[in-house]
Order: sequence, then C-alpha cells, then structure tokens
Amino acid sequence: MNKPSTLIYDKSTAGLCGASLENLRFSDKERQRWIPENLRRATLPSLPEVTEGEVMRHYVDLSTKNFHIDKGFYPLGSCTMKYNPKRNDEAAGNPSFATAHPLAPESTVQGCLHLLWELKAALMEISGFPAMTLQPVAGAHGELTGVLIMKAYFENLGKPRKKILIPDSAHGTNPASVFIAGMVPVEVKSNAKGLMSVDAVREALDDDTAGIMLTNPNTLGHFESEILEIAEVVHEAGALLYMDGANLNAELGLVQPGKIGFDLLHINLHKTFSTPHGGGGPGAGALGVSATLEPFLPNPVLRRGESLADHSKAVEEFYLDWDRPQSIGRMHSFYGNFANAVRGYAYIRTLGAEGLRRVAENAIINANYLRVLLSDVYEVAYPGACQHEVVLSAVRQKKKGVRAGDISKRLLDYGYHSPTTYFPLIVPEALMIEPTETESRVTLDKFAEALIKISHEIDTDPELVKSAPHNTPLRRLDETAAARNLDIAFLTEDSEA
Repeated sequence: MNKPSTLIYDKSTAGLCGASLENLRFSDKERQRWIPENLRRATLPSLPEVTEGEVMRHYVDLSTKNFHIDKGFYPLGSCTMKYNPKRNDEAAGNPSFATAHPLAPESTVQGCLHLLWELKAALMEISGFPAMTLQPVAGAHGELTGVLIMKAYFENLGKPRKKILIPDSAHGTNPASVFIAGMVPVEVKSNAKGLMSVDAVREALDDDTAGIMLTNPNTLGHFESEILEIAEVVHEAGALLYMDGANLNAELGLVQPGKIGFDLLHINLHKTFSTPHGGGGPGAGALGVSATLEPFLPNPVLRRGESLADHSKAVEEFYLDWDRPQSIGRMHSFYGNFANAVRGYAYIRTLGAEGLRRVAENAIINANYLRVLLSDVYEVAYPGACQHEVVLSAVRQKKKGVRAGDISKRLLDYGYHSPTTYFPLIVPEALMIEPTETESRVTLDKFAEALIKISHEIDTDPELVKSAPHNTPLRRLDETAAARNLDIAFLTEDSEA
C-alpha cells in the first residue's frame, strides 16, 4: 500500500515563502481601495508557508495521483483514449491561434477560418458527407444537433415525426439526446450476433418514425453487416439514418459512412483525431449531413467567397454565413471548440490519407490480438472477429464470487486504468476494452498478462481481488452509499476560508 503523502500544511514553517515579488508601485492600503469593502477579508487566509521548491513538489506529487494516457495504458472502451501527439498541442498554442478573439472581425482571422475550412473539407472527405458543421462541442452535443436537424426536416415537410429507433446496445447519450430534442426513443433488440437485423428494423418502423441512430461499429465492437439493407428499408419508410461516430476510429480510410446510406454522422474529434478529452471536455462533435439536410445545419455555416487579392471586394475569402432561414439556429456561443479543431487538423495533416487508414487497421489488429489472448480465460461476449474494441464477460469469474467491477479495481494495482465496466448493458459482467492503434504489442501482452493473473488470483485468493485496489491513494469506496447519501459542504459567510 502506498505511504500516505505528508500534507503541505505539515511542512509549513513560519517565515518561509514560495514566491518573491518585485517592489510594488502601490502600498497595501492603496491596493485595498480597489476592492470593495464587503469583498475584503477580515483576516489573512490560512496558507502554508513553504519554499518554492516545496510548492513545486507538492503539485507534481498531486499530478502523479491522477491517471492519464501519458502515465499508463487507458483501455477505456468506446472512448478511444489514445496518445495525443504533442505537436498538436504545439500547433494549438501558436499565438496566432491561441490569442485569436472569437468576436474578432472576419477580415482579421482569415487564417483561423482557412484552417477550419480545410478541416471541414478533410472531415467531409473522410466521412463521405457533402456538408459539415464544426460547431458542436461534444459527441452528445453533435447527437443533439443531428436529432434537432432530423426533427426540423420533417417539420419543414409538414409531416412531423417523433420516434427515433435505438439499438439496445447503444450509448446512453443516444436516448438522452432524443429525449432532450423532444422526440421519443424506441428500443430495438439486437440479434444473437449482437447486431441490428433488417427484419427487426423493418418491424419497428412506422409512419411516425423519424429515423434510427446506429453506432457503427457498434458498442460490442462489431460492424453492422446488414447496414446497406437497413438503410434501404429506413429510406423506403421515409425515415433518416443517423450514425453515432464514437467508434469512427475503426473506419478511417476503410469506410465512408456517407457513402453507405447514412444521412447524418457526428465525429468526435476528441476521440478519433486524438485531441485531449476526459473529465467532461474539452470536446468537439463535428456533424456531417447529406445535401438534403444541409439547409438545417446550425448557424452560422462557414463559407468560402471571393479572393482577398482584390481588397476592394466586400466579401472576404472565408466568412460565416448567417442568412439561412431553415437553420435550426445556433448550438454554441462561438464556432465550436477552436483549439481542439487546430489539434484535430494537425493530426490529420500529420498522418495523411495513408496514415489515417493505418490508424483503423492497427486499431482493429490490436483489439483482435487482445481478444485471442484473453478468450481462454474470459468469455468473449459475441464471438468472432471484432473491430476496434472487444467486449469480454466475467461470468466465469462471477461464479467464483468475483464480479467485473472487482476485476477492474484490481487492475489499478497493476498500473492500468479500468476498462469500461458493465457496458454494454446487454452483456452480463461486461469488460469493454479498446486498445487503440497507439499501443504497442509489448503493452498489450503485459495488459493481457495482468488480466490473466487476476483470474488466477480469483482461484486462489478471491478476497484479494474483492478488496482491491490496494496500491492507490484511496482504497475502495462505498459507491452505493456515496450515491445515496451525498455529503456536500456549502460555504457560508460564517465558514472559515
């Protein structure tokens, strides 16, 4: 078990200082006049007095307690937590990008708009869609944008529809986005192979069906093999086909969703194109749509106009078009998460078409490599070759008294982040693993070895696994009690700072 860290307050010695300031122009009393009296402290805050070195060591020590992709393998299924090349951050930190103000006149940020234009063009080529918006700032935000477009499309036809079909293996954001948009999610059961069957879709369709949301490859890691037939029956019913692009990592250079029947697709730049994510953001959920749906894209839409070579022209080369009467309106206060757009653009330009195809190929190889290594010890939820992720089931281990959640917590002791646990919901004791394309064979071998060792520990000492983790800053918490009995402290005027 890790030795508890010494609190920085315990290192405090009166008189030590962690920072030195130059002689200030104004006295304390003069500076106090700038702060309204009701906002001034009556007493100084109780802060530790330590050297600058101790301050630095304190924060570095805290940072090592967090798990992140630069520290270790992060096999979080459906989230594509892969290595983020540092050149992407360097590009986003370029002062010309980092200091650009979102309200600056278009004529002064032509370079930024040019980058967005090229990123949009690249995503359109990758996805096979003729129109794209970069405005959504998360995957679920892209979903909501897409569903609102579907809703507006039918309202514009004068034939409003309310139902959206969703597989039972879908991400939880799918029904949530549908509900928030004021529509009705309808669950469709997967077949014995974990896929959507054209017969099940046909049976669920009716005159009130606006469309179907499919993740492809799905959350079970399998490509929807009947997608062409599904697209045909959906369109015959006058409905639309939406693709949740969370797993696009497996399709880069191999499949263009816009060319196989999908009408809409959101792309998680923060998953597929390696921009940092986690902890709720920052994200980017670019949305591609068919030509029929282009008029409904959120305002504004990035356009390319006349050349700036002739400065007498009124129209800039790149501009934001607001004159779109059928638009669903604005989905974000500014035009997307620009810093993430820069990172995604840098990633695409670094890899090129051939490199992006290798991303998908290597992601598929890595997932299937783990599937084969672990299939003798853990059950594979739906046997057969997978795409970018493999879903295991710990049903064998559960019979011995140890559940998937216990295994995930024990993995922490081996230095690995837990995989997605208990999802998809249709898989009992699910362990959903996405190795991504950036992990080496050596890493995958060691990870598989850890999972196999844990299974052997269950045979010899199940309590060791059930009480894990043992080597983390905090031991196992009572998650049920924490969820049911929230302990939230509110600061009041009488509270100590």
